[in-house]
Amino acid sequence: MSGKYAAAKPEYATAQIAVWWDMKDFRIPEGYDARQVRPSIEAAFKKLGYFGPVSITAYADHKQTSDHHLQGLSSTGIAVTHTKSAKICKVMFSDMLEWRAQNPPPATMMLISNQVEDVFSWDLARLQQETMYNLFLAYSVGPPSNTVLVTSAEWLWESLLDDNKHETTRTRGELGAMFYCKPCSLDCQSLESFRKHLSTKKHAVEEARNSCTELDPVTRKWAKNYAAKPEHATAKIAVWWDMDDCPVPEGYDARWVRPSIEEEFKKLGYTGPVSITAYGDLKQTPDRLLRGLSSTGVALAHTIPDVRLMRMNSDLMDWQDDNPPPATIMLISDHVELIFSSGLVHVQQRNKYNLFLAYSFRPYKMSVLVTSAEWLWETLLAVSVSDTRRRVLQKCSERSESTGMFSCKLCFEDYKRFDDFRMHLSSDDLAQEEASIISSIQSNERNHEYWLRKRVENEQTFEESSPGGSCSSS
Repeated sequence: MSGKYAAAKPEYATAQIAVWWDMKDFRIPEGYDARQVRPSIEAAFKKLGYFGPVSITAYADHKQTSDHHLQGLSSTGIAVTHTKSAKICKVMFSDMLEWRAQNPPPATMMLISNQVEDVFSWDLARLQQETMYNLFLAYSVGPPSNTVLVTSAEWLWESLLDDNKHETTRTRGELGAMFYCKPCSLDCQSLESFRKHLSTKKHAVEEARNSCTELDPVTRKWAKNYAAKPEHATAKIAVWWDMDDCPVPEGYDARWVRPSIEEEFKKLGYTGPVSITAYGDLKQTPDRLLRGLSSTGVALAHTIPDVRLMRMNSDLMDWQDDNPPPATIMLISDHVELIFSSGLVHVQQRNKYNLFLAYSFRPYKMSVLVTSAEWLWETLLAVSVSDTRRRVLQKCSERSESTGMFSCKLCFEDYKRFDDFRMHLSSDDLAQEEASIISSIQSNERNHEYWLRKRVENEQTFEESSPGGSCSSS
């Protein structure tokens, strides 16, 4: 067998499975009995421990599909659905949305399509973060290397059909023939009536009228800044703050950062304990800012620009290991989509943390990550702080105490006293560690450039040595 497989979890073993099949990209192989498609697919499911009822819908411009294929598919209970080739993805996605609305988890979805990564993945990853279904995929070629979707099983189409072929076929005549025309919203009970309908003028008019091929942008309409759900209202909130992207504004009292953030949380109904860790090159940060942040319990993490985001991401992953949902994660950074989203989108499909974002400017496109609240950094800091919080803040100021932790993410050392931390930041040991990290990064970049040049040179040499690869003048 070729693909990726995981045995069925108990909750999915007998749950229903819905399959959406793009026949334009995944044709029935020449000489293959169409009646074998369903039993082959079901046999692959059973090998992994899935025994639930299976529905299969086959999409294509069925004016181009042979009668014996249509009859063979329908005889085994596969729903034959006609639409224009250009609209297959739109119709599949629309049917999938309708099915999800009517069939809550646990259940399994399967997409047989080569358009998953280019067309479906962004919207489907967002849907999966909101309501997680078990997911199967099939490809006619190898799967993409960096998909945002979490799957339980993947197959190559030919392997799916050939490795699970049964010696005998079974018909499902008792289910009745199922032929659907999507442009006309019409069901037909026989192949003859289906063929007759597809050749009518009325059908041609309806098909021409329904020309839109865009997917329903259902997840793009989801609002921001939702009120807290009960399970998240008193749960912990962990904030990872990139101070390089979102610095404390000039003239702003650093002691107001935490209460401003917490005040905005409370407006949405979040009252759980809040931890905030600020990452940056703290050697370049004035003491008044560091002391102000620390006095309100903000943890300070020293790093350098070259590895800042890497250290933030690593700490986030470690935190998730020790803090299962329900809990809220907040990222304050302009690099969420570039650095964090590829890993976090997989976590969110499996574990479903509540997610907040803040950034110094609005992203040019919507994130693949589903969030419950988003803010502009300056707007977040401009929140009016309650009188109670002002009194608490005043007491902290009078005591001048540091309640946050100080850590060096380069030497991996923690400090409880600000003076000890500041001494470490000016030490030769840290300077040597920073120089070593920078040197290692530069060396890796040089090696990468070297091997890239060698690859280009080898390709050029191959082209020149190939027949017809060079020209000579006489």
